[in-house]
Amino acid sequence: MSLARRTALPLAIALALSLGACQPAPAPAEGEAATPAAAAETIARPAKQYAIEDFVASTGVAGASFNADESRILFSSNRRGVWNAYSMPVAGGEWTDVTRSDTDNSYAVSYFPADDRVLVTRDQGGNELNHLYVIEADGSERDLTPGEDLKADFLGFTADGSAFHVISNERDPRYFDVYRYDSASYERTRVYENTTGLEPAIVSVDGKWLALSQSNTTNDSDLFVVELATGQSTKVSEHEGQAAFSAQDFSPDGQWLYYTANDQGEFAQLRRVNLATWAHEPVQSADWDIVAAYFSKNGKYLAVATNVDGSTRVKLHDAATGAEQPLPALPAGEIRGLRIADSETKMAFYLNGDRQPNDLYVLEFGGEPRQLTTSLNPAIDPADLVDSTVVRFKSFDGMEIPNILWKPHQATPDAPAPALVWVHGGPGGQTTRAHSAVIQYLANHGYVVLGINNRGSSGYGKTFFAADDGKHGREPLWDTVEAKKYLQSLDYVDDEKIGIIGGSYGGYMVLSALAFQPGEFKVGVNIFGVSNWIRTLESIPPYWESFREALYQEVGNPETQREFLMETSPLFHADKINVPLMVLQGANDPRVIKPESDDIVAAVEKNGVPVEYVVFDDEGHGFSKKKNQIEGYGRILAFLDKHLRNGAATPPPAP
Repeated sequence: MSLARRTALPLAIALALSLGACQPAPAPAEGEAATPAAAAETIARPAKQYAIEDFVASTGVAGASFNADESRILFSSNRRGVWNAYSMPVAGGEWTDVTRSDTDNSYAVSYFPADDRVLVTRDQGGNELNHLYVIEADGSERDLTPGEDLKADFLGFTADGSAFHVISNERDPRYFDVYRYDSASYERTRVYENTTGLEPAIVSVDGKWLALSQSNTTNDSDLFVVELATGQSTKVSEHEGQAAFSAQDFSPDGQWLYYTANDQGEFAQLRRVNLATWAHEPVQSADWDIVAAYFSKNGKYLAVATNVDGSTRVKLHDAATGAEQPLPALPAGEIRGLRIADSETKMAFYLNGDRQPNDLYVLEFGGEPRQLTTSLNPAIDPADLVDSTVVRFKSFDGMEIPNILWKPHQATPDAPAPALVWVHGGPGGQTTRAHSAVIQYLANHGYVVLGINNRGSSGYGKTFFAADDGKHGREPLWDTVEAKKYLQSLDYVDDEKIGIIGGSYGGYMVLSALAFQPGEFKVGVNIFGVSNWIRTLESIPPYWESFREALYQEVGNPETQREFLMETSPLFHADKINVPLMVLQGANDPRVIKPESDDIVAAVEKNGVPVEYVVFDDEGHGFSKKKNQIEGYGRILAFLDKHLRNGAATPPPAP
């Protein structure tokens, strides 16, 4: 992982899908007349520019779990301003509150298999120290993982629902042990004590097997299977060179572990290993990474997700024959968050596209999908939003760099628009095609946004992914300069008004661009980005211990490469920053701690350039509360309008 490390390990019962892609409408068939343009299309778009409150008023929804009789569905939403758990009838209807917090986010995890008790997870103000809670039938709440300074996560129920498994680092803050809980009494037993720093991933539904991973580097990992009754561990990832192995799911019959691996080529294939003979077999491969796979409860269906050029393609297969099961025709967008009911007669999923945020659907197999939510604020006309496109350019050394581009309606050669290079988190993250409230907000107000997937981004093969190792602050950064040049080649971009924006590792790239490539960008917006690698690497949370050495190999070792890390840390070169800078930070961020932003702000202020600093006391690594999104994103636009769009003169370099 990295600075973009997930806050929770994947659930064995859920298919974690990356952001969806919005596809253009098909062209008319040969000999078929094109449909006359709707009257709205004759209006110069956007017909209306919306306030940030309008975009944030759209409802966020995520997650899905069916109750025991499959009459209701559990999910999470931020419609109260923070995230809470809700349920609603599968047939559609009113929402019922499961949690009612106005302060800390609560996320739905799962119904219990035999009744309507609910599991939820919650941290404190974004500190990522999640606990697991049960909401009883009477609405009372119980912390199943009590204690201070611990982090816990749910791994799934057993097949009969009599027990479930949880990971927790309460024994040793560095490592996660595995506990088996009785579903009735909540009594628990530690079934795996983690003393070597492996990362628990999945427990088989019969409770016999545990899959774990070991991060050697960010590009190389191993996969182990432990028989819980005996403690016998078997390495199932023998390979040469750099390759990443990832557990996906145990087959419901307990005979196979399905996993992905890229040891046989550039992209991750889906394979399986027999738990009796340890023989391996291929299952599926593609010209892109297969990123997720999971079985329905009784093994009838196998769902597989593939990362295709910044989009997620989901396919459902008959597990016995491998035959693809057709999914319904849907509006423009991509399926994500697929969840098959235990009866294997229905599924829930989300539809996500550029012009629409997540909407929850339920499909009875053989029937038509039923839309349960309408998330986009009805005050927003989708025609005023924009579709993203995939574009590529050749970088300084000829390497092809993929990007996602959002072009405002009002940007034309006669009225060229200001532009932003948007850098994702990571280092190994990816900008993908999907609805983004903040990017649509910026595009709606006339900003071209180029989401760069610089070298080191995931999704484009393991060679591309490894191309930034040990090169941060240099080659990946130089890609952003080439991205600026690409924007300047577009006739609808004002080539004198190009800024850079990013969060987490992307925020580090913003600071690096301003410090190491002064004069290239007119402004920078740093959202909780690293300014001092030495401090960040020395202050990573204790539960990242299993990944510490891999991160050191990727970025640098603060014990042995201190000079190198000073060279690549913008804080020590902040005197070169001579353009307006905006910094946003969550006070409780455990990954990029607040002093990272405090120090860069203080250093740049000495240069006599405009600096704006926004701190949210109730946020961590990301701004999840609507009130903070309104303030933070609104202030970003105001900053850009003042210092980029209106062409404020760039001050001379600091002495």
